[in-house]
Amino acid sequence: MSQHYDPEFKKQIVRLHLEEGRTLVSLQKEYTVSKAAISKWVKQFRDECQNNSKAQSDYDYMKENLRLRKELEEAQKEVLFLKKAAAFFAKEID
Repeated sequence: MSQHYDPEFKKQIVRLHLEEGRTLVSLQKEYTVSKAAISKWVKQFRDECQNNSKAQSDYDYMKENLRLRKELEEAQKEVLFLKKAAAFFAKEID
């Protein structure tokens, strides 16, 4: 039985996958949409980007946002490590 999804809903799912890096499995569980459907929507969006400059700029924005999120996460891990190291060495000095 095929289900019809609103275009805005599809775009939101694609955005969550491309911009926030959510996995197909997590989206499938949260929104009860098949992985195949999500993959199809992502492919359709990428294909649309080839013909539509607005869609291409949205796609570029999503990719850049994902890259920056990953970079921020890595920097936060480094800061946490450095804080722990500083606390360890501060104890050693006392």
